Amino acid sequence: MPDSNVVPPPNSLDQALRARAERVIPGGLWGHLTARNLPEGYPQFFDRAEGCHLIDADGRRFVDLMCSWGPIVLGHHHPLVDAAVAEQAARGDCMNGPAPVLVELAELVVETIPHADWCQFGKNGTDATTTCVTVARAATGRRKVLVARGAYHGAVPWCSPSVAGVTAEDRAHLLFYSFNDIASLHAAAEQAGDDLAAVMASAFRHDMGQPQSLPTPEFARAARALCDETGAALILDDVRAGFRIDLGGSWEPLGVQPDLSAWSKAIANGHPLSAVTGRERFREAATRVFSTGSFWCGAAPMAAAVATLRELHRIDGPARMRALGQRLRDGVAERAARHGLRVDQSGPPQMPTILFADDPEWKRGFAFCAEALRHGAYLHPKHNMFLSCAHTEADIDRVLDAVDAGFRHVAR
Repeated sequence: MPDSNVVPPPNSLDQALRARAERVIPGGLWGHLTARNLPEGYPQFFDRAEGCHLIDADGRRFVDLMCSWGPIVLGHHHPLVDAAVAEQAARGDCMNGPAPVLVELAELVVETIPHADWCQFGKNGTDATTTCVTVARAATGRRKVLVARGAYHGAVPWCSPSVAGVTAEDRAHLLFYSFNDIASLHAAAEQAGDDLAAVMASAFRHDMGQPQSLPTPEFARAARALCDETGAALILDDVRAGFRIDLGGSWEPLGVQPDLSAWSKAIANGHPLSAVTGRERFREAATRVFSTGSFWCGAAPMAAAVATLRELHRIDGPARMRALGQRLRDGVAERAARHGLRVDQSGPPQMPTILFADDPEWKRGFAFCAEALRHGAYLHPKHNMFLSCAHTEADIDRVLDAVDAGFRHVAR
């Protein structure tokens, strides 16, 4: 089928697949990957992906600025990653125990991350954040965990953004502070008293639909000092931002190192893997916590992670994505001004968020993204987006052409 960005007709393959899915899957699809929450014309099903491009079930091609919601950091079907996965899979993947690549990857992770004395692996970000909290409680013998209001740390009852099926008891030991607000952090710690097990912080404030906020050095240092004074664990949730901002951890440029960190998304370029890293103080507790899964020692994703991390080191992936993200940010600002529109660009350049001023229900954002999609760019109206090392200046310029069309449509 030829590539075309005309919105598919009602009898499109995507619509047919949605109708079939509705009959056998509650809601047609679960979780954040559902297209129900996206503008009209966005596809639900995809046929293939190449580099930084997506091709949907109806053959439309897009420059991908969501990168599978973060996991694709080198590009879809990166040859080095694909080769490493194929080689390992030919020998074995899910076996009675891990393959030697487990040790190789653990050594590489500890070598890459300055605050890591050890690491463990899981399958997704929720595994990692939950393990961090459990290890912190095991190490301290305490229960209370401080989390930022509105922050996302996973999809199980203790941290899910949904209240469906969640009990008050599931969250009985969570206390809340405001990101970058030192006074509110101290107030939450006072409320926890001698029962404070951990302070959990996102790499930066990336609440959906809101302007993103980078952590201030003062806030990061205050969180570190609070944990040092109380004996609590400082947990950095680097699931979303890890290996995009800095290979050593997203707070490394601030000079602040956590005790425990959660990683996933970009660690294996789209293959299912997550990691927990920790300081020596928490090693013994990590040996006592029962965190496991039948697929957690899968060797092929670990081979993908080794190849991914080595390539990110070789090409300085964060710097490349930062430069491309800045090209996008500058181009968006110039085109918004040209059309007389006020937009808020926030977050690190390699993880951009674009919101319209005075658009509380994101109506302009939806109209903008729908039109940009018609012109070949897959953007998101209220979630942060992701650059990958596969994007080129030409790809960014194609996105900017689509952005210009979207702004023109909104300005009318």
